[in-house]
Amino acid sequence: MSFILRLLVNAAALWVATRIVPGVVFTGDGLTMLGVALVFGVVNAIIKPVTKVVTFPLIIFTLGLFLLVINGLMLALTSVVSGWLGLGFDVRGFGAAFWGALVVSVVNAVVWMVVRDHDDTRKRRSRGILSACVISITATIIRTLVSLSTHPRFER
Repeated sequence: MSFILRLLVNAAALWVATRIVPGVVFTGDGLTMLGVALVFGVVNAIIKPVTKVVTFPLIIFTLGLFLLVINGLMLALTSVVSGWLGLGFDVRGFGAAFWGALVVSVVNAVVWMVVRDHDDTRKRRSRGILSACVISITATIIRTLVSLSTHPRFER
């Protein structure tokens, strides 16, 4: 059950990224998105730990900010593998991968915050309201930052 739940949450987070971040594109149906989520999970389970070990000094030196770069690289690698498999998931450029990974991380964190505490309904209700506020604010901030980063002045 936990595997299926993780797969569904990853699929939802990836879908949100395709809707919010320009350059993160998906053409397919829900079943195909589950395939992309599976690829994303495998990449994060196998390659991300190795990458973290290899880049440990950079992670320490940047006080953990390099983890955002690693997350972007994992999303870009998911795009490459999905392309090989013909799943219709594409990330166009590192900027899109970076912002897409940030969206995926935030959505995953918020969803897991709500899902994990299913015993106490009062806490869940307040967390649900808080999560909705956090998602709304985060989406606004990310849209603003993405629109600034894709401004013609910043393009090559």
